[in-house]
Amino acid sequence: MHIGVLTVPLGDESLDDALAYLASIGVSAVELGCGGFPGDDHLNRQEFLDDDDARAALRETLADHDLSVSALATHNNPLHPDDERAERADTELREAVCLADALDVDVVTCFSGLPAGGPNDEVPNWVTAPWPAEHADAHDYQWDLATDYWADLAEHAEAHGVDLAIEMHPNMLVYEPTGLLRLREAAGERVGANFDPSHLYWQGIDVLAAVRLLGERDAIHHVHAKDTRVYDSVSREKGVLDTTPYDEEVDRSWLFRTVGYGHGEAHWKDLVSTLRMVGYDGALSIEHEDSLTSSREGLEKAVELLDRAVFETQPGEAYWAE
Repeated sequence: MHIGVLTVPLGDESLDDALAYLASIGVSAVELGCGGFPGDDHLNRQEFLDDDDARAALRETLADHDLSVSALATHNNPLHPDDERAERADTELREAVCLADALDVDVVTCFSGLPAGGPNDEVPNWVTAPWPAEHADAHDYQWDLATDYWADLAEHAEAHGVDLAIEMHPNMLVYEPTGLLRLREAAGERVGANFDPSHLYWQGIDVLAAVRLLGERDAIHHVHAKDTRVYDSVSREKGVLDTTPYDEEVDRSWLFRTVGYGHGEAHWKDLVSTLRMVGYDGALSIEHEDSLTSSREGLEKAVELLDRAVFETQPGEAYWAE
């Protein structure tokens, strides 16, 4: 297992400068945005898809800094009821898969997307309860669309030898582990999780149990290292389904936090250990979205903690058990 970073917070820097900085603080892998909400500041999808020389130069730059690419990121909504937006998101995903193949990257991180609640609706609809009954009907409609789409996309990914790692996220159809497994069962093993615990914490999900549930089914394709703190003094009044803007921190019931500022070091060591138990040995890709500190300070504090948590060697024989 090794420490990585999703480079989006460093998008105002050149790729070379961002990689030099990350290597200097002990990072060994990067996750590069190439479309959707992460943008493409460090990896213009069209440029690199169409240019062998550009890809060769990228490999050389990564090698110069002794860094690998853990995943390409293109988080968007390919199930959007607006056809133009859905087509754009679908194109981003399919081209990201092609680019990952061309760069020998195994994983594309993404969202499941979220349809409307019916064929005549204009906006996505996040259904969180089965009653009144029209909401259950809407949920069935959404899953019919999603399973057809993802089964087809998974065939595309299979043809390129790339895994699709879905981040379980609110306001997306797949936002918790059982939904992820439902989609995986329908679409195949190329579909798995980009396991980001931050969205699970505030939902009250036991993150270690979720790792076991998904990991025992070989359904964790990538991991984000991102923390969340629930502020009980606020959540006791309004719960955790909070629409308060993220930059109004004092009024929110929860905030995304730098690793270690939502859950302590002992928890993160448990998380790393549980990931190892279920066979995950990839990147812990730090995603910085802590509004209480700068990107660089947040990344550095996360790297410092994770460096104490990750194991650098493989386990030996359990000689004490013989």
